[in-house]
Amino acid sequence: MPNTATPTWPTRRSAISAQLLTQFGLDQGLALDTCLAGTGLDLALLADPGAEIDATQELLLIGNLVTALGHIPGIGIKAGLRYQLNTYGIWGFAMLSSANFRDAAHLGLRYLDLTYAFSGMRLEERDDEAHFILDSDQVPAALAGFILERDLAGVLSIQRDLTAVPMPLTAVCLTVAEPADLSLYLDLLGVRPQFNARENRLIFPRALLDRPLPGANPQVMQHCEQQCQALLAKRRVRGGLSGRIRDRLLAQPGRLPDMEQLADELHMTSRTLRRRLLAENSSYRLLLEEVRQALAEELLGTGGLTLEEIAERLGYGEMSNFMHAFKRWKGVTPGQFRRSGV
Repeated sequence: MPNTATPTWPTRRSAISAQLLTQFGLDQGLALDTCLAGTGLDLALLADPGAEIDATQELLLIGNLVTALGHIPGIGIKAGLRYQLNTYGIWGFAMLSSANFRDAAHLGLRYLDLTYAFSGMRLEERDDEAHFILDSDQVPAALAGFILERDLAGVLSIQRDLTAVPMPLTAVCLTVAEPADLSLYLDLLGVRPQFNARENRLIFPRALLDRPLPGANPQVMQHCEQQCQALLAKRRVRGGLSGRIRDRLLAQPGRLPDMEQLADELHMTSRTLRRRLLAENSSYRLLLEEVRQALAEELLGTGGLTLEEIAERLGYGEMSNFMHAFKRWKGVTPGQFRRSGV
């Protein structure tokens, strides 16, 4: 059963992790339906490199893998080794451009919500040692072993991609029970872990943090970090109440309510709705604008509706209002956009 504490991971995340996990399951001989059962995911969504999913969908996918493969020692490690740095998008580029491993690690932890981790993570420096701690207390108990193994293998894969050398671990403590076969753990860590520990802790020489990175570039790193900030802000807007409202608007595009109607649906006053959205750095106007733009591009791409019909479906009383809004979004008129085939 899931821990009752509020999860620290964001509700929205890239679908790339679900793609990796699904392919992993297929490579282990599982059927696609077995991997995706109950998740609401399908091949079309997984094939979209820009798609986002809800974190609970990925947890359901992991649950399916654990049910089918959880009896295999170290199966989470095998899955985690597929998480190379280049699968993390702009977050990975930002780390690659950092001056040294310490800067990369701190930047990575600052924007941990852009990754696929369910474990909390932190870095401590003590005398000549560095300690990397993974906290999986909030992960559903039935999935904790797989998720810890996956996140652990993913962290070490990233470290190798950054520094081009294996992490010289001097000690490892893990909360999971000792498996019957230690070979995957020994290959990954290079040392025998202490199992059934109170916490998950990787200990290595502090000097590794000072290792310069071959891809260091201050200008690129600054640019990438700005993109990380923008992406994180966008993802957070799509979570919480803002995410619920966005999903509601997308689900019924022919009936876009005004703010009073939406507040009534949510059993709150429009003043309360406005205040709660403001707390998420959002507003109903911004969400409606985002949804209208997404729907306009989709409807223009289908080719089955006239511009007047699209404007009506998006709730514009006048065709000219739709034309002005679309040109503000895309820099071209709806007709030019449709003809360009973008």
